[in-house]
Amino acid sequence: MAHPSTPDLAARLRSHLEVIVRERDPFFSTAGHFFVREYIRGELSQWGLVETHEFQWRNQTHQNLILKLASADTFSAQVVPIIIGAHYDAVAGSPGADDNGTGVVALLELAQRFALKPASRPIWLVAFDLEEYGLVGSRAYATDLKKQGQPIHLMMSLEMLGYCDPTPGSQRYPSILHWFYPNQGNFIALVGSVLMIPELRSLSAHMRATGVATEWLPAGLRGHVVPQTRQSDHASFWDQGYKALMVTDTAFLRNPHYHQRSDRIDTLDLDFLASVCTGLEWSIRNF
Repeated sequence: MAHPSTPDLAARLRSHLEVIVRERDPFFSTAGHFFVREYIRGELSQWGLVETHEFQWRNQTHQNLILKLASADTFSAQVVPIIIGAHYDAVAGSPGADDNGTGVVALLELAQRFALKPASRPIWLVAFDLEEYGLVGSRAYATDLKKQGQPIHLMMSLEMLGYCDPTPGSQRYPSILHWFYPNQGNFIALVGSVLMIPELRSLSAHMRATGVATEWLPAGLRGHVVPQTRQSDHASFWDQGYKALMVTDTAFLRNPHYHQRSDRIDTLDLDFLASVCTGLEWSIRNF
């Protein structure tokens, strides 16, 4: 099955973003938050039953949305799923185009691709709520999976995928990492645990094969060595002992619009985002 060209894919991603990019803090912009959640539910429901995972926080019920797609071989022994997640909430006062509108639209694109052409493993796509309040939704979900004894092959958190700046000096790093990585913010980063070095190398190589500049970082002690590496939903899965990684444009280490009112669609590089979506699909299929 032929994939859409980059311009076609970029246009489809933009159409999703034009709906999602709005204030959607779950407490201060409740209407926007509800609208975006139900838009995601509607888009995912085209490809199968969307489950609702409810959790309590601050005496309110909140929802993660889950679409479980079967593998290509329903008789295969490879029944352990890959979870792909992205949070749909945003901080108060920001329309959240990159954070995390780009992660959500990539999730919707991957849902369509793996529904129409299943992968070798089951793919579970999860839209998490309350990431901005301390990974609350993903922590509740990962904790419940652990209690159920559910094995996971890998969890991938899609966290800000659409800001690209090739200007020298545009990329910053915590600690001494600037000695080892490029100073231009025109790559996508894969951040996993030290025990995941083989997986990080493999996924990175597959993404690069599609033309996406990719760097990878193994974070020690579940990211506590470099705390910035824990700032997305993968950390909730790390803490439950699962293999997990973050896919990111590095957020505030590159994007000056992070958590600002200026985090809007016109600041994004949609061709870059489209290439990341295609690279992710290819890397997951070949993982």
